[in-house]
Amino acid sequence: MKAILKQYRQSPRKVRLLAGVIRGKSVEKALAELRFVPKRASGVIEKLIKSAISNAETNHGKIKGDLFIKEIRVDEGVTLKRMRPRSRGRGSRINKRTSHIILELGERKEIKNPKKQENKKLNKQETTETKKQLKTKKITKKNT
Repeated sequence: MKAILKQYRQSPRKVRLLAGVIRGKSVEKALAELRFVPKRASGVIEKLIKSAISNAETNHGKIKGDLFIKEIRVDEGVTLKRMRPRSRGRGSRINKRTSHIILELGERKEIKNPKKQENKKLNKQETTETKKQLKTKKITKKNT
């Protein structure tokens, strides 16, 4: 469940800021956050996420609600080199950087047995009670 965008004409450093915002989040939450981020790359990443969702639904039969952003990677693409005229007949180089964005979705599994979670909570409570009992025993031994 992947979607790849190559040769996006914005520097990877700027695109990575957005990648960090949505990494690990559910697809719906990531799309909601991208709508309100005032960055140029937000529209492109939103379109890429929608493409990955479509790939997951049509090719793998997954449900949109279960998907999350497993991996989003922004790599450096080809750098276009341009010259800018400077004083005394010189020229300085301008690097126009491009990005490759690789997006991979994963599927979250729901926990079907809530009793296991309750048992973990009970175990935590029992351990705190036993720690309190041990502390009181230590204190009584020191006093005698």
